[in-house]
Amino acid sequence: MEKIASQPDFWHYKDKALKISQRIAELKQELKNFNIIFQELKDLKEFQRLASQDGKIAEQTSKNYLTLKEKILKIEQKVFLSGPYDKRTALLEIFAGAGGQDAQDWARILLRMYQKYCQKKGWQAKIIFQAFGQGVWEGEIGLKEATLEIKGSFAYGLLKREKGVHRLVRISPFSSQKLRHTSFARVEVLPEIITSQDLGLKILPKDLKIETFRASGPGGQHVNRRESAVRITHLPTGITASSQAERQQGLNRKTAIKVLSSKLFELRQKKLEKEKAKMKGMEISASWGHQTRSYILHPYKLVKDLRTGLETSEVGAVLDGELDQFIQGEPKMKS
Repeated sequence: MEKIASQPDFWHYKDKALKISQRIAELKQELKNFNIIFQELKDLKEFQRLASQDGKIAEQTSKNYLTLKEKILKIEQKVFLSGPYDKRTALLEIFAGAGGQDAQDWARILLRMYQKYCQKKGWQAKIIFQAFGQGVWEGEIGLKEATLEIKGSFAYGLLKREKGVHRLVRISPFSSQKLRHTSFARVEVLPEIITSQDLGLKILPKDLKIETFRASGPGGQHVNRRESAVRITHLPTGITASSQAERQQGLNRKTAIKVLSSKLFELRQKKLEKEKAKMKGMEISASWGHQTRSYILHPYKLVKDLRTGLETSEVGAVLDGELDQFIQGEPKMKS
C-alpha cells in the first residue's frame, strides 16, 4: 500500500487514495501496539527473574502482569472481531418453537437474558417488536416472538454466534403433574444494514406490502389507540418485518424497513453459503439450524454450548445475563 501511495498519480483518485491512506495509518498503529506488547512482555520476563530476590519487584511484577493481560485481551478481541459488519448495531430476534405455553415462556426468559447481558455490557437494548403469547404464570406473559435493537461496541460481532436453537429442560410450571418438559426457541442475529450497497440490491416500493395495526401489550393493553405499528412484507421473498416501538407511524415504518433490509441481507448471505457448500459437496441442513446451547434445570443444573463444549452449572447466573464465557469463548475455540 505504501508503494501504491508513493506513485505520482496517487491523489488523482481522491476517495480511493483517502481510504488507502487511512488503512496504512490503521495498520501502522496496529503494528505499533503489537511492538509495545512484545517489549512489555520482554520486560515482564526480566521483572519475573528479579522478583524472587525483591518483594517490591514481585509486587510490581504482579501489577504489570495484570495490566499487560488486559491490553492483550483488548487486542485479541479486535482480532476475533474483524468481520466487515462486526462493529454494527445488532438486531436480535427470538421465536418460540413448538410447545405452547412452555416454549413461549422460554422465549420470554431468553429475551430477559439478552436484555440483562446488554445492561451488563453498557449497551442500549430496545424492543422494537414483540408478539405476546398465551397464558399468565406468576404475572408473566409468554412471547411468540420479539425483536431487540442492540447498540454497543461490537454488538453484532459478539452476538452473531448466538444464532441457532436454544433448548430448555425443566419441570414445567404449566404441568399440574409436575412433568419434565423440553422447550425450544430460535434466535436470529442480523447486522444493521445502512446502505443499499451493503444490501446489494434496491428495495422497490412496488415490491412492498405495508400494513398498519395497533401496537398492543400484554392482556390487550394498547400502547396507543391509533394504528401506529407497521408490518412490511417483501412480496418477492415473503419476508416480513414489524415495528411498534415508536408512537409515530412514520418512525415505525423506517424501523421496519431497516429490519427488512437486514433480513434480506441475511437471506442473500445464506444463499451464497449454500452455493459454496454445493460446490464443496457439503450437505445443507433443512432444519431450523444448528443447535446452539442447552439449558438444563432438571434433573441437574447445566448450561452447555453444543458447538464449543463450554459448560457451567451456574444456570441462574447465565439466565441473568452472564454470557461472556460463551459469547467470547466461541471465536477462540474456532481459531
